[in-house]
Amino acid sequence: MRNAAFGALAGLAGGLVFGAVMAEIGFLPTVAAIVRTDSSAVGFAVHLLIAAIVGSVFGKLVAHQRELLFWGLSYGVLWWFLGPLTLLPVLLGEPVAWDVATARDLIPSLFGHLAYGASTAAGLALLSRKEHRFRLRPGLLARASAAWLLVAPVLGLGWRGLLVGALAGASYALIFGDVREGSGPALIRGAAFGFVWWVLAAVTVAPLLDGDGLRWSAAAVRSAVADLPGYVLLGAGAALLTCWLGGLSRAVFSDDVRHALEGRLAAGGRVISIWHGVVAGLAGGAAFTGVMVAVGFLPTVASLVGSGSAVVGLVVHLLISQIVGVTYAVFFRRRSFDPASAIGWGVSYGFLWWILGNLTLLPLLLGAAPRWSASALAESFPSLVGHLAYGAVLGLVYQRLEERVSPWHLTRSDAAAARATARHAQTLSAAPALWSLITCVALLMPILVS
Repeated sequence: MRNAAFGALAGLAGGLVFGAVMAEIGFLPTVAAIVRTDSSAVGFAVHLLIAAIVGSVFGKLVAHQRELLFWGLSYGVLWWFLGPLTLLPVLLGEPVAWDVATARDLIPSLFGHLAYGASTAAGLALLSRKEHRFRLRPGLLARASAAWLLVAPVLGLGWRGLLVGALAGASYALIFGDVREGSGPALIRGAAFGFVWWVLAAVTVAPLLDGDGLRWSAAAVRSAVADLPGYVLLGAGAALLTCWLGGLSRAVFSDDVRHALEGRLAAGGRVISIWHGVVAGLAGGAAFTGVMVAVGFLPTVASLVGSGSAVVGLVVHLLISQIVGVTYAVFFRRRSFDPASAIGWGVSYGFLWWILGNLTLLPLLLGAAPRWSASALAESFPSLVGHLAYGAVLGLVYQRLEERVSPWHLTRSDAAAARATARHAQTLSAAPALWSLITCVALLMPILVS
């Protein structure tokens, strides 16, 4: 009951933020229609009641989680699907709004739900975890800010990119602290954080600074979606660099040797892990091949080596799939402990490679500019489906191969117990919320670019 009460209070705080958005976009009379009226005041009261109820459920669900931001964002997107797209039409006696056109018109509500989720998560963190105060270390702030500032110019985001890099680096250090996680989880965390900053900076703050007001319409979002790949890559690259700088700092300046010893003991079988990545990448590439054949994309891949043959394209595609599989093995070694986590990390990594590979590196290698426009994103949607399928197969096959090999110093029962403990710890972290948020972003792409 304590968690539910805190959640309800946090939900009210999030409801106030969301209510201001709903008043701006004129959605309160639609909410008021639930109780057969069109009064904005009644709609606001109904909205706050719903926000408190939804917040109490959130408080119960995440009572034992160590991080709340990405859980709140994922929860907000979930309720966008459940609320205005499903339950609200049913309560008004209309069919569910599960088509792209209706969802596109409700994009302002989507961002409002994201704001509700983030605000509710922040309120719940302050209410239920007063002992966990923000402890900002100067060294961590310097590493995070430097990492974001170093990556921002590479992506060509201009002076606003530098400003976003500085602010995002400081907020990354403040919100997450010194998270000791592997390179792979850092990549996915950074990609999700990049999406958050795209919503905050490109979609919300930039129009306000230009004097255009809150522009969350479908047309405005479609014009801003060209910046989304840059923000995702900015977040992923900066988070990875922050992770590496943190590991280097601990290795050089820390006098506690336990972490170094633990890493050395866990390092056995790295070559075997790389071979597992080769096999898993080949399996994922085989699954991806069906999509590439269906859309006739193999000749484009063959053009990387100066050919136009589909057979050559298939060979090049499978080679690239194995290389990406090796990077997955390097980044996500011993990070997936069951099929669910394997598919979660794999799908998230596949989405990241859709942006990095198909939209960025492939055009650059062919002598063209990155394909980040809304029309290019729409045309590349079949490739997104293929990358998600590739990632799912890659993660699942790699996990099945990895769990068959136990460290030399552990018995099978001890290895199984260690995996169960690690799986439980991962469940309490932000990892499942990261997978969910990245998957939702992938599902939202047809809506954002339509």
